[in-house]
Amino acid sequence: MPEAILEHANITVHSVQQSAALFCRLFDWKVRWQGDSIHGGRTIHVGGKGSYLALYENPKKSNAITDTYYQINGLNHICLIVSDLDDVERRVQDEGLSPINHANYEPGRRFYFKTNDNIEVEVVDYK
Repeated sequence: MPEAILEHANITVHSVQQSAALFCRLFDWKVRWQGDSIHGGRTIHVGGKGSYLALYENPKKSNAITDTYYQINGLNHICLIVSDLDDVERRVQDEGLSPINHANYEPGRRFYFKTNDNIEVEVVDYK
């Protein structure tokens, strides 16, 4: 069976501009594409050469609070591989966000943080 590679994930956020800017600052990503999208919304794709996040903003926002670990189809977290975990942790702190759940187990060191949209991000370094 051929190997499947995740190309992108599409995530709804409060502000595509703010979220795109945050991910670009944290991970040195670039805007790959932006434009109008489904339901009168706006999308910005941010990432690197091989993969990206599609950040989507719907004009009819909902602030429903759910615990995704109990919600069918909930997004629990995304994981990003980096080459310098300490540098990214400093960047996260500089953004006023709080790194949590530090761990060091196979296959690498890691920590988590939540964006202002409450998206949980795991950051791992395999060195």
